[in-house]
Amino acid sequence: MPLDYTDLGQYRENNRIEAKKAQGGLPHSIWETYSAFANALGGVILLGVIETEDKSFASVPLPDPEGLAAEFLRLVNDPAVASINLLGPNDVRIVESEGNRIVVITVPPATRTQRPVYVGPSAACGTYRRCGEGDYRCSPEEVRQMFADRAAPDNA
Repeated sequence: MPLDYTDLGQYRENNRIEAKKAQGGLPHSIWETYSAFANALGGVILLGVIETEDKSFASVPLPDPEGLAAEFLRLVNDPAVASINLLGPNDVRIVESEGNRIVVITVPPATRTQRPVYVGPSAACGTYRRCGEGDYRCSPEEVRQMFADRAAPDNA
């Protein structure tokens, strides 16, 4: 999903884009969004971006975008944080936006056999999905269904 980073004001949070200020470091809620995007259609997480009063986006200065990107990559590879790292080599980037440098994390959708993508120690309490502009914890039935879909033969 190519975005025009020179004009973030044209975008709003939705089921494929999430903005996080991240000026105080990597936000804890990033992992819920990673899981939610992975378990749905995929999406883009923007660090160093805020929602303005009219719900449009604007970039803010990040003290250390390289450090944020490196920390995210380190943690997404930790099985105690995320069940799987779905990211490719170009899925975490630093780009110029409105005079600031922001971190862009492109989360691809998980395949049926990779789902559920969850955060923390268990799928039961760490599996999320995206609904509109928010992430929600999956009820136990949704998690069971993802595991059942994962085990089903390809021609089912």
